[in-house]
Amino acid sequence: MLQACLDMLAPALAEPGAVVVDCTLGLGGHSEALLTRFPDARLVALDRDKEALRLSGRRLAPFGERATLVHAVYDELPAVLDRLGLPRVQGVLFDLGVSSMQLDEADRGFAYAQDAPLDMRMDQTTGLSAAEVLNTYPAGELVRILRAYGEEKQAKRIVSAIVREREKEPFTNSARLVTLIRDALPQAAKRTGGNPAKRTFQALRIEVNGELAVLERAIPAAVKALAVGGRIAVLSYHSLEDRLVKQVLAAGAATTAPPGLPVVPERYQPRLKLLTRGAELPTEEEVAANRRAAPARLRGAERIREDAE
Repeated sequence: MLQACLDMLAPALAEPGAVVVDCTLGLGGHSEALLTRFPDARLVALDRDKEALRLSGRRLAPFGERATLVHAVYDELPAVLDRLGLPRVQGVLFDLGVSSMQLDEADRGFAYAQDAPLDMRMDQTTGLSAAEVLNTYPAGELVRILRAYGEEKQAKRIVSAIVREREKEPFTNSARLVTLIRDALPQAAKRTGGNPAKRTFQALRIEVNGELAVLERAIPAAVKALAVGGRIAVLSYHSLEDRLVKQVLAAGAATTAPPGLPVVPERYQPRLKLLTRGAELPTEEEVAANRRAAPARLRGAERIREDAE
């Protein structure tokens, strides 16, 4: 949904000197498009994956000093902008979830369709891997993760099998986990919803990278960083992300006045104007060109006033 993102941000980035933040740089496709379409804009791009920064750095090198790439998780946005002396920005873009590079590199362990080490860390220099989570977390905690982050109805059944198998031999690779999940599920559960392992892999990835906790901090921080007239665009790929984004943007677009006031004072007025009615979905053509776009949901908002003192 690249074009939709660019169109959503365009009114805020037309002025010379506008600053746009790509909070999820990846391989740099969105950043390259932003720098190309808005030739007077400056880009700040964040990614926690050092390999992504290296590869996108090559891609964006022709833009010179217009592009500043930073090794950071996107909830670190306020600190990054402070270091760069940028109190306000005109645009912020999030493209959440796993990048195509991470899915396509077998040794990262994100994809359940190929055998790989169970890593799943977006930054491989820090934190627990998915294998360590599987092998060390108590059964009750694993059930909670699969239910909360994967919306897996068969969480208890899957975790019982995991605990039984890890006592025989610790988990190291994805193929063994995929096979275990297939064997653990009842036939009815395997007939719907695509690959039966996808919910468990999603849950592990979210846990390993702290994705929802990071997002809970990052979206409000990005809204706060917007100048009046600035715009935020967020692409989500599963219901947990989309629900969180929806809640933050909706809260910003609502009045905070106590009920019953005949006139709403300025300090209680909405800070945001929503730019989408519900979530915008990819077109059939986009899904045909890239099947990974199918679950995408785009939401956006414009900053219409500063926070109340």
